[in-house]
Amino acid sequence: MTITDPPRLLLFLYPFLTLHLLAVTVLAQPDFLYHFCVENVGNYTSNSTYKANLNTLLSSLPSDNAIDYGFYNFSAGQNSDRVNAIGLCRGDVTPDECRSCLNESRLKLTELCPNQKEAIGWFDNCMLRYSNRSIFSTEEDLPAFTMHNSNNFSNGDEFDQPLGNLFASLKSKAASGDSRYKFATAEVNVSSFQNIYALVQCTPDLSELSCSNCIEKAINGVPGCCDRKQGGRVVKPSCNIRFESYRFYDFTAANAPPPPPSSPPTSVSTPPPPSNTTSTKGKNSNTSWTVVLIVVPSAVISVMLIIAFICCFLKRRRPSETVGTQDKDEIRNEESLQFDFAIIRVATNNFSDANKLGQGGFGPVYKGRLSNGQEIAVKRLSSASGQGEREFKNEVILVAKLQHRNLVRLLGFSFEGIERLLIYEFVPKTSLDNFIFDPIKRAQLDWDKCYKIIGGIARGLLYLHEDSSLRIIHRDLKASNILLDAEMNPKISDFGMARLFVIDQTQGNTSRILLLSLKFHMMFLSIICNGYMAPEYAMHGHFSVKTDVYSFGILVLEIVSSQKNNCFRNGRNDVKDFLSYVWKNWKKGKATNVMDPMMGTSSTSEIMRCIHIGLLCVQENEADRPTMASIVLMLNRYSLSLPLPSLPAFFMNSTMNKDLPLKLEDNSSIAKSNHS
Repeated sequence: MTITDPPRLLLFLYPFLTLHLLAVTVLAQPDFLYHFCVENVGNYTSNSTYKANLNTLLSSLPSDNAIDYGFYNFSAGQNSDRVNAIGLCRGDVTPDECRSCLNESRLKLTELCPNQKEAIGWFDNCMLRYSNRSIFSTEEDLPAFTMHNSNNFSNGDEFDQPLGNLFASLKSKAASGDSRYKFATAEVNVSSFQNIYALVQCTPDLSELSCSNCIEKAINGVPGCCDRKQGGRVVKPSCNIRFESYRFYDFTAANAPPPPPSSPPTSVSTPPPPSNTTSTKGKNSNTSWTVVLIVVPSAVISVMLIIAFICCFLKRRRPSETVGTQDKDEIRNEESLQFDFAIIRVATNNFSDANKLGQGGFGPVYKGRLSNGQEIAVKRLSSASGQGEREFKNEVILVAKLQHRNLVRLLGFSFEGIERLLIYEFVPKTSLDNFIFDPIKRAQLDWDKCYKIIGGIARGLLYLHEDSSLRIIHRDLKASNILLDAEMNPKISDFGMARLFVIDQTQGNTSRILLLSLKFHMMFLSIICNGYMAPEYAMHGHFSVKTDVYSFGILVLEIVSSQKNNCFRNGRNDVKDFLSYVWKNWKKGKATNVMDPMMGTSSTSEIMRCIHIGLLCVQENEADRPTMASIVLMLNRYSLSLPLPSLPAFFMNSTMNKDLPLKLEDNSSIAKSNHS
């Protein structure tokens, strides 16, 4: 055996390397810091529906490979059996480390809180919490705990000011992050031989203001727990902060700036031991630096040996073919989502009329209940829908990759002969139009709920446009496509009209998947009359993210006024339509005429701001319309000044270029798209 025969050598070394890696795996488990079992929200029994929903939800968190940015927020079940869960990993850990940490968390937390409906626990790299109440997009300060290093700085005054400035800078940076990532790290030099390293993080579902407030409260807690200490942390459900005298985070993964140059010290001391918790409830354990000193060199040696021999082995092989790997991944994704048709037939009572929820774009939608009690919505695609097998698979692949609390989630699909089913989460409160246009149900929506719905729709669109791994233009946003869950949280729905239309790869590796109706010819006139379609798309076939912005603006104005957007029509003397009514009242300073009187007067300024935002969204020139990122910022930051809107778009008297051809979709042609 020689060094040029790596397969045999690897076989010889395999037991040694396996034992090494097993030792590393066992010894290097993350430290359990703190947990809290909430007693006052109720308990569940071992055979309850809540327990089944909890198991389903928690098992999906660490196994979800579609999310690679360390933030999970899912729900399962309905009403009192509904489980909401949040998994948050530290921003500098890898996706695999994150999923491993969350997997360990769910095992520990359900063991330590065996029947409580609400619990929360922290490891060093992740947090997991679940509850039967709404915990999404809500700033929560309790339960909380603090930890501090046992060593003191020799000169506390020299340390306080730089740390305060560092945290203030990080607070601003983290709070301004997007809906996937609100995390920041940095360091500051406090003396010739000493740096301070700090980290702040919020759950990304918080608004910029809520994140900033949460971090500010945590910073204010530092003097009480960690005054003059060389390290400490304040940890809350919605945010956490930490500082140390050594670099405790992966600055490369966290995109932290490189450390300033310094002269080599004469002696190097090992990092001080991590903090000790000052909380009074829950459990914690301390890191053993002896274990670290043993494990890290062993791990490094093992990994280097493996890499060296694998490299030798790969050099002797011809490069493998990589074409088609994406298709294989998609097929595996499809297989993992497939339901047995017989199970769905039973769940919907053989697709009985009593279970029918309505008629969707491609067929009826039925309510179903699985054997574990979970309620589902089943879209039964009609054979006349014109959607072939490829289009159906495209929708499965597309929608399954979308993971956001303001999007209806695809649970799976099913085939049997010509029958094709899509299985979605069940959203109990039906669609938004059934509330805002119904004089009786409208009373259930006060302004706070309306504002929450507007914000949720905006965040869902922002995710589609900018934050998802796919960049998607919905193109059919309207009130009937906004579903409301039990807590009136909005979920954007009805991707059944859409198919994979165009992929633009001009931006490097980022693909933009643009959606266009499969029944464009049939639905063209009706969509125009509904008034949600942007004029550049309706008249010239040009669509972009600003197409969705226009539809969002119409939707905001409908919510505020409780009035349907009428079909555009030109009267004998004047344009009589919804947008002109809103515009004229706003120009005259009488925008309160647009408000639904049921809104009351306590939130008039906020409602006026939403009317202003709505008019910015429906401007005729698409370049003048704000992006969804700007809109979310406008909704969250009241101090932000809004520009004056220009004239809104009117279909019948549009000043747009009439020479541009109208592009209609057919089965053999591809229309160009206009990106913004």
